[in-house]
Amino acid sequence: MTAYQYWNPGMETMIRSELEAFQLEKLKWAVKNALRTPFYAKRLKEAGVDSPDVIKTLDDLRRIPFTTKHDLRDGFPYGFLSVPKDEIVRLHASSGTTGAPTTIYFNKEDIARWTTFVARSIYATGCNKTDVFQNMITYGLFTGGLGFHAGGEEVGMLVIPSGPGNTARQFRFMRDFGTTVLHATPSFLLHVESKMREEGVKRESLKLRKAFAGAEPYSEDTRKRIEELLKIDVYNSYGLSEMNGPGVAFECQCKNGVHLWEDGYIGEIINPDTLEPVKEGETGELTLTCLCREATPILRYRTRDLSSFYNEPCACGRTHRRLRRITGRTDDMLIINGVNLFPSQIEEVIMSMKEVGNNYLIVVEKDGALDRLTVRIEVSSAVFTDDARLLNVVKEKIRKTLQASITINPKVELHEHGSLPVSEGKAKRVQDNRPKDV
Repeated sequence: MTAYQYWNPGMETMIRSELEAFQLEKLKWAVKNALRTPFYAKRLKEAGVDSPDVIKTLDDLRRIPFTTKHDLRDGFPYGFLSVPKDEIVRLHASSGTTGAPTTIYFNKEDIARWTTFVARSIYATGCNKTDVFQNMITYGLFTGGLGFHAGGEEVGMLVIPSGPGNTARQFRFMRDFGTTVLHATPSFLLHVESKMREEGVKRESLKLRKAFAGAEPYSEDTRKRIEELLKIDVYNSYGLSEMNGPGVAFECQCKNGVHLWEDGYIGEIINPDTLEPVKEGETGELTLTCLCREATPILRYRTRDLSSFYNEPCACGRTHRRLRRITGRTDDMLIINGVNLFPSQIEEVIMSMKEVGNNYLIVVEKDGALDRLTVRIEVSSAVFTDDARLLNVVKEKIRKTLQASITINPKVELHEHGSLPVSEGKAKRVQDNRPKDV
C-alpha cells in the first residue's frame, strides 16, 4: 500500500466546505488587489463589482468578466500592476512573438507563495530532500526554470540548474552527482533517451527514478513511452505564466489527473463558444482565477486549454479537484477540409505504435483548393531499411491507423532516426504552410 506524503496535510485534505470558504476569502482579497490596477479598476466597475464586498458567495465569481491574453497585451506594460513599482522583485514574460508580451510581476510575498505551491507539487510525487534534481528546462523569462528551481530548493533537494540542450553535459551531471529526478519537456526527455543510445550511456549507470514533464501538451502514450524507455515514473505538470507558472496543478503518486491547488486558484470549465459553464465532467475551456498573487491579480483568465474535472475523489486523500490531461487548445485546433483536428489526436495514435520513433512533425499545405495533411515520422533504426517494400508496409499501416482515428486520409512520410529537427524548448509539432488569408 502506497504511503502518501503531504507538504501541507491540513490544506491538502481540507473538507470541501472549509476549502470553499477559504477560497471565498481569498477571492475577495484578489478582487481588492485587482481594483487597484488600471485595467480592472475600469473593467470591474463597469460590471458592477466596485468593491470586494460585492462578492458574497463563490457563485458571484460569475459577475466578473473574463480576462484574455489580448487584454494582457493591451495592458502592457503596467496595466495589471496593483502595487508600487518599488515593491516588485521579479517579472516573467512571454516571448511576445505574436504581439506585445504578457508580463507578470511578483513581490517578495508572491514569490514565496508560488514557491510553496511548487514545493507542494514536487513533494506530492514522493520526492524529498534526499533527491538530486536536474532541472533541464529553460531559465530566464520563462517561468519553468526558476519556478521549479525554487520549489526544489524549498523541498530541500540538491538542485542542478543545467538548463536544456547539450546532452553530453547532462549525462555527465547525472553520473557525477547521482541525479534522481529530472524536469524537462516530454519531447526533450524522448530526445535524451535517443542520445543515451547514440552515446552509449548505460541506464544502469544512472540513478534516475522520476521526471516532471510539462510546458507542452502530450499524450498518455507519450508518457508511457518515456517511462518504458527511461525506466522512470513520469509526472504531469500543469502551469502557465499568467497564473505564476508551474505549480498550478500537479499529479500526485496516483498519476491519475493533476490536482488543481484550489487554495491558490479557482478553476472553471466553460463552453468556449457560449462562455457558459459546461455540465459536470464535460470537456471545455479551463478558466482560472489566481488567489495567490498580489502584484499582478488576474481574474477568470481564459487559458484556451481544453480539459474537464474528475468527479470521483482521488485515492491519495487530497480533496483538491483533479483536471484530466489537457487534450489541446482552442487556438491550436486545425481545420482540414472542414474537419476539426487537434495535434494531440495524431500524437495519441502514432506514439502507441512500436514502429514509430520519438519525433514527428505535422505539415499542413494547400493543394489547389484543398488542404493536404502530411505527417512526417521518424522510425526506429530496426524499421528504417533500404527495402522499399518493407517501408511501404509500415507506412500504409500508420496511414490506415491514423485515418481510422482522425477520419482524414493523411500522407505519411517515414524518416530516419535523428533526421527531423529537435527543439530544446517547447516542441514545434505543427507547420502550417497554408496562406494566412485563406
